[in-house]
Amino acid sequence: MIPNVLTIAGTDPSGGAGIQADLKAFSAHGTYGMAVTTALVAQTTTGVSSVREIPADFVADQLRTLFDDVRVDAVKIGMLSDTDIIRTVAGVLSEYSAREVVLDPVMVAKSGDRLLAADAVRALRDELLPHVDLITPNLPEAADLLGVSETTGTEGMSAQADRLAGLGVERVLLKGGHLGGESSVDVLRTASGVELLSHERVLTKNDHGTGCTLSAATAALRALGRDWSTAVREAKDYLTGALRAADLLDVGQGHGPVHHFYRWWPAESTPRS
Repeated sequence: MIPNVLTIAGTDPSGGAGIQADLKAFSAHGTYGMAVTTALVAQTTTGVSSVREIPADFVADQLRTLFDDVRVDAVKIGMLSDTDIIRTVAGVLSEYSAREVVLDPVMVAKSGDRLLAADAVRALRDELLPHVDLITPNLPEAADLLGVSETTGTEGMSAQADRLAGLGVERVLLKGGHLGGESSVDVLRTASGVELLSHERVLTKNDHGTGCTLSAATAALRALGRDWSTAVREAKDYLTGALRAADLLDVGQGHGPVHHFYRWWPAESTPRS
């Protein structure tokens, strides 16, 4: 049976991030993708020009209508732009005992534009995290959630992952891409302990939507039956491949998207005339 995976997130008209990227990652892993929209974002590879939030009651209506009809095997949560939407999503997830929930705490876009209101961070931390199975912050997002300075090394990452777990979420994938260096090192903290996950750093400017893609792939792999550690490792392998192939795409003038379907669109493919 093909698993059904839901994304709860904002849009990206350029297709590189948000629900568009999530649906591509779900499909690339052979799962059936569904989407509940939380915000309409005027966004391209160069930045965000405006955001139109979906009313919280309509977000709730989308979610309840879906859960009442469709089996949801895993959930990926992305952009939740305000406190009302965060509380609504937390309430509905609890109401329907949603499982395999992965939260990518989208706070700031690649361009530097803030996507989560500063006053909503507390609601995300205090009200949503207890309903989440895995959170996947990068270093600035982890610092924002904890109200501390951004860490500069793997020891600090491990300590921050422990602190995040203390907020009520059992599993933390703290992404270390901001540290620089030849390798990108992430910290996965579960009930079994801490793992350091290292991958080559792919040199490309086309890295738009990496966080969305990694968390969506992890949710899809959980729906397919992988344990958490395996799901994260396979999702990182997939993302590395998508980054390696990203320069095959020609999308926009800024940070272009990763190549979600690199396994099916070979390098020698050329556009039709």
